[in-house]
Amino acid sequence: MSSAQQTRVSPTLSEETQKVVQAFATLGTDEKLALLYYVYEKMGDSITPAAPSAANPEMAPQLLGDFYNLSDDEQLAVMRQIVNREDTELSRAYGGLTANNQLLVWYAWAVGMGDTVVDLPKGYQPIQAINDVLSQIEGLDFEAQISLLREVASNMGYSNVQPIPTQQETGITPSL
Repeated sequence: MSSAQQTRVSPTLSEETQKVVQAFATLGTDEKLALLYYVYEKMGDSITPAAPSAANPEMAPQLLGDFYNLSDDEQLAVMRQIVNREDTELSRAYGGLTANNQLLVWYAWAVGMGDTVVDLPKGYQPIQAINDVLSQIEGLDFEAQISLLREVASNMGYSNVQPIPTQQETGITPSL
């Protein structure tokens, strides 16, 4: 995948949630990173119990271990590479994770921001588009928020595995 590819949006998401995924996709790389930080800052306590039971942190040793030994600039570069779906070692490691483990990575990074993970620049003020998308996310019910975050997380990282087209995309019903 490359950053030039369109964001895939699951047809199983509500129309409202699909619109928020698309709004997220229109943000720039650094704006996406800032928005993820704000989402986890506001919702982290409710997201945390939802993901760990279905996540396995041992599946992401490079992203939840080695990553913390990188400099702030290197960490930011890795995050940008993942958001942009670049073909790098850590972006591939991320792209190979399940959506729940991808959520766990972002949660762990948000928790570590300013301590073991690069922080937002001092005095950072989000642009209006970030505030607008954050407001849309806050307007979703909890299940839709988690679905949205899984969708966003799964549209990041590099993987050369291509998703199987849905029946809606092909118009063909699978047969036995």
